[in-house]
Amino acid sequence: MFSHTINADVKLRLLEIRHADELFRLADQNRVYLREWLPWVDSTTASVQTEGYIRSSLKAFSENNGFSAGIFYRGSMAGCIGLHAIDWANRQTSIGYWLAANYRGMGIMTSACRALIDYIFYDLSLNRVEIRAAALNAKSRAIPERMKFRNEGTVRQAQWLNGHYIDLVIYAMLKEDWTSDIVQSG
Repeated sequence: MFSHTINADVKLRLLEIRHADELFRLADQNRVYLREWLPWVDSTTASVQTEGYIRSSLKAFSENNGFSAGIFYRGSMAGCIGLHAIDWANRQTSIGYWLAANYRGMGIMTSACRALIDYIFYDLSLNRVEIRAAALNAKSRAIPERMKFRNEGTVRQAQWLNGHYIDLVIYAMLKEDWTSDIVQSG
């Protein structure tokens, strides 16, 4: 099972069925805040749906094709970070993430992303990782920018969200560019 201790306060753990209620409650408590940028929020109305999401994530993990991890701060779930499907032929993947509003501004997500990117490059030996963020989501975009990802452009009207299309900015990092200098900066 995937598990990673970032520091004394922050840990990443593979989501398990036992986390479904806690994850649903966290998303539900942050529904208004999260729905501005995440298309799944409105359609997730019960813990059973979160359990289904976790089951599909565990299936992907068992097939070596990505996973979702809970971000835990001082033992409480603070958000989620996921490694999307892996393109093994081209040795690339993408990640997505969200954090509850009361955990923002503490460096938690940047640290979680750094840990996951280290895992992608050094444990999985992939060559490329992408992060896609809504063009108007400055907080989400700040994370790859802080880690010196390259902005590779904007995909226009790439995601249907709350009754309209939004543009997504694609950021990418290559293994050869991911150095200890990048890990320490930001």
